[in-house]
Amino acid sequence: MDDNKADISGATTVRLLVTYMEMRAKLAGPALPPPIAHAAVASERPDAATFLSLYRAVGEPLRWDQRLRMPAMELDDFLKSPSTGLYILRLEGRAVGLCEFDCIDTPDVELTHFGLVPEVYGRKLGPFLLDSALRAVWGRGSNRIWLHTDEWDHPKAQDTYRRAGFNVFAQKLEEIEV
Repeated sequence: MDDNKADISGATTVRLLVTYMEMRAKLAGPALPPPIAHAAVASERPDAATFLSLYRAVGEPLRWDQRLRMPAMELDDFLKSPSTGLYILRLEGRAVGLCEFDCIDTPDVELTHFGLVPEVYGRKLGPFLLDSALRAVWGRGSNRIWLHTDEWDHPKAQDTYRRAGFNVFAQKLEEIEV
Protein backbone atom coordinates (compact mmCIF):
# COMPACT_ATOMS: atom_id res chain seq x y z
CA MET A 1 0.00 0.00 0.00
CA ASP A 2 1.33 3.47 -0.89
CA ASP A 3 1.52 5.66 2.23
CA ASN A 4 2.22 8.81 0.18
CA LYS A 5 -0.63 10.82 -1.30
CA ALA A 6 -0.71 14.03 -3.34
CA ASP A 7 -3.53 16.50 -2.86
CA ILE A 8 -4.97 18.95 -5.42
CA SER A 9 -2.42 21.65 -4.55
CA GLY A 10 0.43 19.26 -5.35
CA ALA A 11 1.49 18.86 -1.71
CA THR A 12 2.32 15.34 -0.65
CA THR A 13 1.25 13.81 2.62
CA VAL A 14 3.15 11.02 4.29
CA ARG A 15 1.89 8.66 6.97
CA LEU A 16 4.26 8.24 9.88
CA LEU A 17 3.99 6.16 13.01
CA VAL A 18 4.18 8.63 15.90
CA THR A 19 5.03 7.39 19.38
CA TYR A 20 4.04 9.45 22.42
CA MET A 21 6.16 9.00 25.54
CA GLU A 22 6.03 10.45 29.03
CA MET A 23 7.98 10.63 32.26
CA ARG A 24 6.02 11.12 35.49
CA ALA A 25 8.79 11.02 38.10
CA LYS A 26 12.09 12.78 38.64
CA LEU A 27 15.22 10.99 37.53
CA ALA A 28 16.64 8.69 40.19
CA GLY A 29 20.29 8.33 41.00
CA PRO A 30 23.19 10.61 40.29
CA ALA A 31 23.45 12.80 37.20
CA LEU A 32 25.36 11.35 34.26
CA PRO A 33 28.91 12.67 34.15
CA PRO A 34 30.20 14.29 30.96
CA PRO A 35 31.39 11.44 28.69
CA ILE A 36 34.02 13.69 27.14
CA ALA A 37 36.23 16.31 28.79
CA HIS A 38 35.01 19.86 28.17
CA ALA A 39 31.40 18.78 27.45
CA ALA A 40 28.89 21.00 29.25
CA VAL A 41 25.13 21.62 29.18
CA ALA A 42 23.62 24.96 30.13
CA SER A 43 20.33 26.80 29.81
CA GLU A 44 20.79 29.44 27.13
CA ARG A 45 18.75 32.14 25.35
CA PRO A 46 20.35 32.41 21.90
CA ASP A 47 19.16 34.93 19.35
CA ALA A 48 17.13 33.58 16.43
CA ALA A 49 20.05 33.40 13.98
CA THR A 50 22.25 31.48 16.43
CA PHE A 51 19.39 29.16 17.37
CA LEU A 52 18.45 28.45 13.74
CA SER A 53 22.06 27.66 12.84
CA LEU A 54 22.19 24.97 15.56
CA TYR A 55 18.63 23.82 14.80
CA ARG A 56 19.58 23.24 11.15
CA ALA A 57 22.84 21.49 12.01
CA VAL A 58 21.02 19.10 14.33
CA GLY A 59 17.72 18.78 12.50
CA GLU A 60 18.41 18.64 8.77
CA PRO A 61 19.23 14.90 8.77
CA LEU A 62 16.00 14.34 10.75
CA ARG A 63 13.81 16.57 8.55
CA TRP A 64 13.13 19.10 11.28
CA ASP A 65 11.32 22.13 9.88
CA GLN A 66 8.91 23.41 12.54
CA ARG A 67 11.11 26.31 13.68
CA LEU A 68 12.20 27.05 10.10
CA ARG A 69 8.56 27.64 9.11
CA MET A 70 7.88 30.05 11.97
CA PRO A 71 7.65 33.76 11.04
CA ALA A 72 10.66 35.67 12.41
CA MET A 73 8.67 37.58 15.05
CA GLU A 74 6.96 34.40 16.26
CA LEU A 75 10.29 32.59 16.56
CA ASP A 76 11.80 35.53 18.41
CA ASP A 77 8.85 35.57 20.83
CA PHE A 78 9.15 31.81 21.32
CA LEU A 79 12.87 32.03 22.10
CA LYS A 80 12.33 34.84 24.62
CA SER A 81 9.27 33.29 26.28
CA PRO A 82 9.52 32.19 29.92
CA SER A 83 7.65 29.06 28.76
CA THR A 84 10.56 28.03 26.53
CA GLY A 85 13.52 26.10 27.89
CA LEU A 86 16.62 25.65 25.75
CA TYR A 87 19.52 23.56 26.94
CA ILE A 88 22.58 23.65 24.73
CA LEU A 89 25.35 21.06 24.76
CA ARG A 90 28.76 22.54 24.10
CA LEU A 91 31.93 20.62 23.41
CA GLU A 92 34.99 22.77 24.03
CA GLY A 93 32.70 25.80 23.68
CA ARG A 94 31.11 24.77 20.35
CA ALA A 95 27.34 24.13 20.31
CA VAL A 96 26.80 20.50 19.27
CA GLY A 97 23.37 19.63 20.66
CA LEU A 98 20.09 21.04 21.86
CA CYS A 99 17.20 20.07 24.08
CA GLU A 100 14.14 22.30 23.65
CA PHE A 101 11.15 22.31 26.00
CA ASP A 102 7.82 24.10 25.76
CA CYS A 103 5.62 25.02 28.73
CA ILE A 104 8.47 24.72 31.28
CA ASP A 105 6.51 27.12 33.49
CA THR A 106 3.66 24.60 33.86
CA PRO A 107 3.43 21.17 35.54
CA ASP A 108 3.00 19.47 32.12
CA VAL A 109 6.13 20.10 30.02
CA GLU A 110 6.70 19.05 26.41
CA LEU A 111 10.15 18.06 25.15
CA THR A 112 9.82 19.46 21.62
CA HIS A 113 13.29 18.97 20.09
CA PHE A 114 16.33 16.96 21.14
CA GLY A 115 19.37 16.04 19.14
CA LEU A 116 23.03 16.33 18.28
CA VAL A 117 24.98 17.41 15.25
CA PRO A 118 25.84 14.23 13.30
CA GLU A 119 29.61 14.51 13.74
CA VAL A 120 29.30 13.83 17.49
CA TYR A 121 26.99 10.81 17.25
CA GLY A 122 28.17 7.70 19.07
CA ARG A 123 30.09 9.51 21.83
CA LYS A 124 27.46 9.17 24.63
CA LEU A 125 26.73 12.90 24.44
CA GLY A 126 23.00 12.44 23.73
CA PRO A 127 22.21 10.68 27.02
CA PHE A 128 24.36 13.24 28.87
CA LEU A 129 22.50 16.18 27.28
CA LEU A 130 19.09 14.62 27.89
CA ASP A 131 19.87 13.71 31.51
CA SER A 132 21.20 17.20 32.27
CA ALA A 133 18.25 18.98 30.65
CA LEU A 134 15.63 16.70 32.24
CA ARG A 135 17.11 17.24 35.71
CA ALA A 136 16.97 21.00 35.20
CA VAL A 137 13.33 20.90 34.08
CA TRP A 138 12.29 18.58 36.91
CA GLY A 139 13.92 21.05 39.28
CA ARG A 140 11.36 23.65 38.19
CA GLY A 141 8.47 21.68 39.73
CA SER A 142 7.16 19.67 36.78
CA ASN A 143 4.73 16.78 37.28
CA ARG A 144 5.10 15.30 33.80
CA ILE A 145 7.41 15.61 30.82
CA TRP A 146 6.18 14.22 27.53
CA LEU A 147 7.32 14.03 23.92
CA HIS A 148 6.47 12.52 20.60
CA THR A 149 8.87 10.85 18.23
CA ASP A 150 8.38 9.34 14.80
CA GLU A 151 9.97 7.13 12.19
CA TRP A 152 12.10 10.00 10.84
CA ASP A 153 13.86 10.56 14.15
CA HIS A 154 17.26 9.08 14.86
CA PRO A 155 17.02 5.26 15.01
CA LYS A 156 18.24 5.28 18.63
CA ALA A 157 15.83 8.02 19.80
CA GLN A 158 13.24 5.79 21.44
CA ASP A 159 15.87 3.66 23.17
CA THR A 160 17.54 6.81 24.49
CA TYR A 161 14.21 8.10 25.81
CA ARG A 162 13.40 4.74 27.42
CA ARG A 163 16.78 4.57 29.15
CA ALA A 164 16.18 8.10 30.45
CA GLY A 165 12.91 6.96 32.03
CA PHE A 166 10.22 7.70 29.44
CA ASN A 167 7.39 5.23 28.80
CA VAL A 168 5.14 4.93 25.75
CA PHE A 169 1.56 6.07 26.36
CA ALA A 170 0.23 6.14 22.78
CA GLN A 171 1.09 5.34 19.17
CA LYS A 172 -0.79 6.36 16.06
CA LEU A 173 -0.36 6.84 12.35
CA GLU A 174 -0.43 10.53 11.48
CA GLU A 175 -0.41 12.26 8.12
CA ILE A 176 2.03 15.10 7.63
CA GLU A 177 2.51 17.36 4.66
CA VAL A 178 5.92 17.33 2.98
